[in-house]
Amino acid sequence: MSLKPETFATGTFVGRIWLDDADGPALVHVRDGVLHDVTSREVPTMRDLLEQADPVAWLRAQPAHPLMSLADAIASGKLLAPNDLQAVKACGVTFARSMVERVIEEKAAGNPALAEKIRERVTAIIGDSLRNLKAGSAEAANVKAALIEEGVWSQYLEVGIGPDAEVFSKAQPMSSVGYGAEVGLHPISRWNNPEPEIVLAVNSRGEVRGAALGNDVNLRDVEGRSALLLGKAKDNNASCSIGPFIRLFDDTYSIDDVRNADLDLTVEGEDGFTLSGKSSMKEISRDPLDLVSQTIGRHHQYPDGFMLFMGTLFAPVEDREHKGQGFTHKIGDRVTISNAALGSLYNVVRLSTECPPWTFGTRALMSNLAARGLL
Repeated sequence: MSLKPETFATGTFVGRIWLDDADGPALVHVRDGVLHDVTSREVPTMRDLLEQADPVAWLRAQPAHPLMSLADAIASGKLLAPNDLQAVKACGVTFARSMVERVIEEKAAGNPALAEKIRERVTAIIGDSLRNLKAGSAEAANVKAALIEEGVWSQYLEVGIGPDAEVFSKAQPMSSVGYGAEVGLHPISRWNNPEPEIVLAVNSRGEVRGAALGNDVNLRDVEGRSALLLGKAKDNNASCSIGPFIRLFDDTYSIDDVRNADLDLTVEGEDGFTLSGKSSMKEISRDPLDLVSQTIGRHHQYPDGFMLFMGTLFAPVEDREHKGQGFTHKIGDRVTISNAALGSLYNVVRLSTECPPWTFGTRALMSNLAARGLL
């Protein structure tokens, strides 16, 4: 579960860490392997940092205020999700391969035992024909007509290749967990998986300020029963992990690096099971900035900005125990999502009812900052 210091030697990384003596969070900037406290009256929250005209220049102008080494921060278990007041949104069905899996979930009505046969039929009809299809294009409209004719049209294909992206609320502000934390599965779920994703950090003006890693913990059986259960499938205690830091856009990292990012996923179970997977942003069917513009604009404002999960190519089909049942989590699974430019996001799987309850919300943050003279 180590974070390699060399990953953070180049670039501008910011995050949050819990301070026991302040009974609240500090905003930190990683400099030369050391976390520096940059919390101030001008910038008391991550939201406020991302609202700066030039966040990178603002950080570089701050005096040194070392808190602890990166290694000590990791060992302390005090790293928080780097976002705070931002809304947490997510885009679904943005990759062809995962889009097919969403269709399978729907057709199987959340029953993993039916998934393999349905996967064979759907793949035989669709194949790889969707892989290079531009969502919302005339060609996509023709494919839609053909799929309706074949009887396999689905609401997931509609948002996958239609003009409108799926954008939903993944988690509440302040509810995300960070590096090293436990991530939660709702106890009713029997078919679930991690979703390794890039998460964009966007301010209230719709400007993308940087990116982080995210785990959009997913309950395949719950959403598969009905798309109207999406909220129950996605938003539970500790079901959203973001981190370890936000890498701000500067002269070393840009939106093009996001567009070309490759993510690695490893799941290590207490039963000895190991799963490895990958997701490549190069195969996304909608440009990241298009997803941002479909989220914010005259139609919807976000005064505190938002974090935007952009979807994943990864959809595990490898059988874990029983043939044809595919993959599902077990309690104690260790999940690591990695990217060379963003580091690694490590979490341990528990039931959402057994993870630490979410108690430190927006009111608690405001009260804490006020008591520290930061508001």
